[in-house]
Amino acid sequence: MSETSAEDRIWTVPNLLSFLRLLGVPVFLWLVLGPKADGWAIGVLAVAGFTDWLDGKIARAFNQTSKLGRVIDPAADKLYVGATILALLLRDVIPWWLVAVIVARELFVASCFPVLRKYGYRALQVHFLGKAAMFNLMYAFPLLFLASHTGWYADVARIAGWAFALWGTGLYWWAGVLYAVQVRQLVTSAKKE
Repeated sequence: MSETSAEDRIWTVPNLLSFLRLLGVPVFLWLVLGPKADGWAIGVLAVAGFTDWLDGKIARAFNQTSKLGRVIDPAADKLYVGATILALLLRDVIPWWLVAVIVARELFVASCFPVLRKYGYRALQVHFLGKAAMFNLMYAFPLLFLASHTGWYADVARIAGWAFALWGTGLYWWAGVLYAVQVRQLVTSAKKE
C-alpha cells in the first residue's frame, strides 16, 4: 500500500473513535440540559477525553494516520468544547466572559481562512501548543462542572478547573496568534514567488 493510499483511508480505528466521539456530543448536551444527569454527562466527557488521547496513540503506533482523521479529530474536540461551554453557560456553571473570550479566539482564527484560501492553502496543521490548549480546556470544563455541585470534591475541582481553564484559554489564544503568524508567513512567501 502506498503512502498516498494509506493517507486516504477512512476505515481506521482512530477514525472510528473520533466518529464515536462526535456521536457523543448530542448525548452530552441532552444529559446536561434535559434530565440534568450530571454524573452520566461527566462520564461522557471522560470517555471523550480518553478516546481523544487513544485515537492519537493508535494512529501513531500503528501507522493509521489519515486525511480524514486530521479533520474529524480536531472537529470532535472543538464540538465538545463548544457543546460543553454552551451547556455550562446555560446551567450558570461558567461566566459569559469566559465563553466570549473563547468564541472571540475562534472568530479570530476563522478570519485567517479566507486569506489562506486566496493563496491556495488549506487549513494549517494543528501544532503542539494548540493541542496543549485543547487538553487544558477538555480538563477544565468537567472539573468546573464538578465544582458546581456540593460535596467534598467541589472546592478541589473548582481550584483545578479554573487553573486549567485560565491556562488553557491563554494557550488557546497564544496558539491562535501563532496560527495568524504562520498565515502571514505563507502569504508573504506566496507573494514573493
